[in-house]
Amino acid sequence: MQYDTGSHCVFYHRFHIVWSTKYRYKVLHGALRLRMREICHQVCAENGGAILHEVLSSDHVHMFVPVPPKLAISDLVRKMKGRSSYRVQREFPAIRRRYWGCRFWGRGYFSTTNGAITEDIVLQYLENHIADPTGASR
Repeated sequence: MQYDTGSHCVFYHRFHIVWSTKYRYKVLHGALRLRMREICHQVCAENGGAILHEVLSSDHVHMFVPVPPKLAISDLVRKMKGRSSYRVQREFPAIRRRYWGCRFWGRGYFSTTNGAITEDIVLQYLENHIADPTGASR
């Protein structure tokens, strides 16, 4: 496990994010799928992260992304969904006709964190830390 660092913090935040197309239309194929992948990578790079793993199905997107603490997960998802919808509808006329006047993505998203340690390990660490308060911490 490798920790990331910010100007005043050390962190390990990994999120599994999932969102789908409106009405689960199966439109993520070929060039559109590749373009969607490029756009999501650009948004993550601009916001201080990089996509660790991604899977684009025909009607939904799965991403495993490290997110710095200064950025809310909701803001990252909003930026990825917003920019990809705008650009895809501009660059692919067939999609624009199908989704004209409405959203490309469905409302909402799913996210969960991936912790490398459990709550029991944290509690055990804290108990041992309190037992020897004058010792050097790691």
